[in-house]
Amino acid sequence: MGSAVAVERRQALLVLEDGTVFRGWSFGSREEAVGEIVFNTSMTGYQEILTDPSYKGQIVAMTYPLIGNYGINREDVESSRPHVEGFVVREYCAYPSNWRKEETLEAYLEAHGIPGVYGVDTRALTRHIRAAGAMRAVLSSRSEDIDLLVRRANDWPGLVGQDMVERVTTAEPFEWPRENTLSASWGRRMPPLHDMGSHAAGAQRYRVVAMDFGVKFNILRIMATMGCDITVVPARTPAERILSLKPDGVFLSNGPGDPAAVTYAIETVRRLLGRVPIFGICLGHQLLALALGGRTFKMKFGHRGANHPVKDLRTGRVEITTQNHGFCVDAGSLDPEEVEITHINLNDRTLEGFSHKRYPAFCVQHHPEASAGPHDGIGIYETFLARMRQHTERAGPAIA
Repeated sequence: MGSAVAVERRQALLVLEDGTVFRGWSFGSREEAVGEIVFNTSMTGYQEILTDPSYKGQIVAMTYPLIGNYGINREDVESSRPHVEGFVVREYCAYPSNWRKEETLEAYLEAHGIPGVYGVDTRALTRHIRAAGAMRAVLSSRSEDIDLLVRRANDWPGLVGQDMVERVTTAEPFEWPRENTLSASWGRRMPPLHDMGSHAAGAQRYRVVAMDFGVKFNILRIMATMGCDITVVPARTPAERILSLKPDGVFLSNGPGDPAAVTYAIETVRRLLGRVPIFGICLGHQLLALALGGRTFKMKFGHRGANHPVKDLRTGRVEITTQNHGFCVDAGSLDPEEVEITHINLNDRTLEGFSHKRYPAFCVQHHPEASAGPHDGIGIYETFLARMRQHTERAGPAIA
């Protein structure tokens, strides 16, 4: 196995809003892409990254040099299609070798209209983003007019103030699993659950309503494995409709864009507080903070990768986590009388999780379903089950 290049190479340009130019060779679709250029430090998992709806509006550069070497398969997707605007790699493997491969990365990108570029000095690109910050960019194999491409990059409105959730949420409610091929985990077993006994015969099942802001399938897979019957609803579903489904708990999913722009979801979460257990991940974490009167801000270049250390302040335990966010909750904006800070990022001390002191509501910024540790974050789901169990014991089997 080794990397290879196409017989007929076509030059592609990655042009940033500040005029910085990176040259490489086109692969995938020949469409032109505009979006926010960001980098991801994961060494594997490019298929999961491509299909994570949280990347809507972004051109993703991989810091690990060799990409495409195990191809694409239909089992490892995190949504029904890829959502990145463009894909940037150092070395593209055109001839992957893996027993689970069903198609090449290039064919997959081309089928979904997503352009890629290889041969880029991704180390230099990453250093530039870390110094200057994530910025608008254009990926093109159609034009070599640098001035024109810089203008196109600067004409793009960016992510601040943009509701990207509307572009990725489900149009209609559905029960998970939508189909069996998207609910399996190719034989991989979950780790033993510490104290919930969810795998035991006759164990109680919980009805969860998942608000889809761009949910990743593996979150739903794990909750289903742990004993949850899940209804996924569109992002604009009002609180009254959610409560009419009589859930034991409500899950606030991950998703793309500026959380402050998703005003309808913030209001829905506000109306749900205190009425049902709430669990949020990533964007869901940010929306819960905003519903509680907190603030969010745009990070310089965000956290994206599978190697971020997060400390649980209650236990002192450090977890290795997967992350994907460009916005962050301002910890100082949360009322310490109402909220307990539970998790912090050890790289930059940013907020990674909190729990409400009166309501059964809690959240984390990282992705506990993404197997970075590989199972460091599984206890988060156990906490959700415990909250639902306590709620049903107090209120009965369903919400009136």
